[in-house]
Amino acid sequence: MLDPQLLRSDLKQVATALTKRNMTLDVATIQQLEDKRKAIQVKTEELQALRNSKSKEIGQIKSKGEDAQSVMDEVAAIKSQLDESAKELDEIQHSLNEIVSGIPNIPHTSVPNGSTEDDNEEVRRWGEPKQFDFEAKDHVDLGEALGLIDFETASKITSSRFVVMHGGIAKLHRALIQFMLDMHGNEHGYSEVNVPYLVNAESCFGTGQLPKFEEDLFHIKEHGLYLIPTAEVPVTNTARDEILDSEELPKKYVCHSPCFRSEAGSYGKDTRGMIRQHQFEKVEMVQLVKPETSYTALEELTGHAENILKKLDLPYRVVALCGGDLGFSAAKTYDIEVWLPGQNKYREVSSCSNFESFQARRMKARWRNPETNKPELLHTLNGSGLAVGRTLIAVMENHQDKDGNITIPEPLRPYMNNQTVITR
Repeated sequence: MLDPQLLRSDLKQVATALTKRNMTLDVATIQQLEDKRKAIQVKTEELQALRNSKSKEIGQIKSKGEDAQSVMDEVAAIKSQLDESAKELDEIQHSLNEIVSGIPNIPHTSVPNGSTEDDNEEVRRWGEPKQFDFEAKDHVDLGEALGLIDFETASKITSSRFVVMHGGIAKLHRALIQFMLDMHGNEHGYSEVNVPYLVNAESCFGTGQLPKFEEDLFHIKEHGLYLIPTAEVPVTNTARDEILDSEELPKKYVCHSPCFRSEAGSYGKDTRGMIRQHQFEKVEMVQLVKPETSYTALEELTGHAENILKKLDLPYRVVALCGGDLGFSAAKTYDIEVWLPGQNKYREVSSCSNFESFQARRMKARWRNPETNKPELLHTLNGSGLAVGRTLIAVMENHQDKDGNITIPEPLRPYMNNQTVITR
């Protein structure tokens, strides 16, 4: 959530900054509501002062033994006006809060201009796409030929956009999770955490999924809970309504979890295979940091995600998202896109974002600045380290041979009883 004081003091500046997102802020409505709020606030303060004055007058009249009923009637009338003003102020504030909660974060000045993913700017590449002396297959053909990936059974027991994995592919999927957790925990300094997969509405609001993106979530209405779209939601919300000591920062968490997304609005997109599913798994990195270190932390966190791909010998590129492609809560985002020979293109495998104080303000997540001894808002960051299913796809496609076997990358072999290849 944006700072309400910024909206009050420089609404036009906010509107100008949000044009980078190709968003037109309804300045007139916000200003109209704000003017009403100020007018009622002034009226309320005047009525409160008058009530206080009249209350003193009552005391003075009574001390003289005189009848104060007429002044008491005036105070009662003032109280009635104050109650009406309070009600009106609450209604206006509610309208303002609804508008403000739907305003996305202001993009950082370094975010590229642009409208769609085609306008994202490439920052760097690592590795060269492998040149095969045969026609590379995609993960669907590879997995089905091996008899280890089954979409038909998944559709039977659940619906489309789910998968059943068997044998070596299921083990490879599990090995990737363990490898990522160990890398981030042992080499990158993250503390592993395990969290609930169901969260309340307050948690979804805190990280920006609600109210704007409710259709993207699976909602268990009778319990008032939501299946998590990413571990970012429960992990980041551990700091909700907390004030952390300066010495505790930065806090760095890594968490493996399933993720559940309705994929609303993606009808007909990526329907083949495991690229876009209702249920998938990720290893997520979350950092809670002091504001002055958050952009250094973003570069660090992105590098940690990249290290996984380097260890697995998977070519990738890093792109800076343009304003029009930026997520709702993010001030700046790097996407890491891994090379998929079966599609002959780079596809996102990690998204690493700095939310600055946007989420922290919604969550009231703060730290105590020792210089002022006052609580200040944290900066929050998160990044996939990595999306497990898409990394599995990349391993299968980049490490296939002409017979359709999958060579297991060396770092994963200890997690698979030193198996070196997946065959039928």
